[in-house]
Amino acid sequence: MAAFTALMDKYKSATTDLRDLRTDGWFLMESVWPTVATVLVYLVIVTWGPRLMSNRPAFQLNNVLVAYNFCLMLLSMYMVFEFVVSAWLRPGFSLACQAVDYSSDPMSVRLAHVCWWFYFSKLIELLDTVFFVLRKKGSQISFLHVYHHSTMPILWWAGVKFVAGGEGYFSASINSFVHVLMYLYYLLSAMGPSMRKYLWWKKYMTSIQLVQFWAILIHTSYSIYLNCGYPLGYNIGFLSYMISHIVLFSNFYYQAYINKSHHSAPLKNGSAKTKHQNGVMNGTVKSGVTNGKLRKRIE
Repeated sequence: MAAFTALMDKYKSATTDLRDLRTDGWFLMESVWPTVATVLVYLVIVTWGPRLMSNRPAFQLNNVLVAYNFCLMLLSMYMVFEFVVSAWLRPGFSLACQAVDYSSDPMSVRLAHVCWWFYFSKLIELLDTVFFVLRKKGSQISFLHVYHHSTMPILWWAGVKFVAGGEGYFSASINSFVHVLMYLYYLLSAMGPSMRKYLWWKKYMTSIQLVQFWAILIHTSYSIYLNCGYPLGYNIGFLSYMISHIVLFSNFYYQAYINKSHHSAPLKNGSAKTKHQNGVMNGTVKSGVTNGKLRKRIE
């Protein structure tokens, strides 16, 4: 009990002394526990939801998904715009390595605000998995999916609470741009079979995500090298997190596209086709057609 009390005292001291004063009073920023509680509820739904749905019919949520994906696409577009204005095109802002500006400068506060929206979007995106559960799409709920969705809200709560802005602009803006494409894909997919012809680029989404993680990894490494004043601990955290995502997404890409194509290659090269042709030649299909033709001629 004493150890727990000491830990809580350290937590209170850190959140008081090291916090970004500009975020005081912002929604969900006073304490990490509401975010932690939300993630715990999410994990309970992920664990027990499929079991509760096992004997129930899947929900048909196409209209809900169209609205949901459209709104998240718009939110991602808004964040990309805000990051571009408050960081990428901002005079004097270092794109290579930028320390956090804790002043009340309007552009610095604007960057901090869009960082908060990025954090909040990660809470909204927990609904991705809830919809999978309700639609009984259990194959979509992989370890990678749950790992990503459950860790991002807590990590970005800490980012906004202590370092709202600065070097964090890069990963957040790149991820927001990728999510514009991702939720556009989900939107088209939710609109029904008529949109399937426009979904040929699914495979490239994983490639784009991998490029994203490598870009953040390289940019963060360079930032550590430059040592511009952005906290080293957060940069190391970014670095470690990107490595884990590169490993997991690379494995997903290999299993989904490379390994899968290797397994399906024999079918394309003739094993199933030959079997079918043998069946035709041995009479399972051809003899029936032939007999039908003979009967027609006899008649």
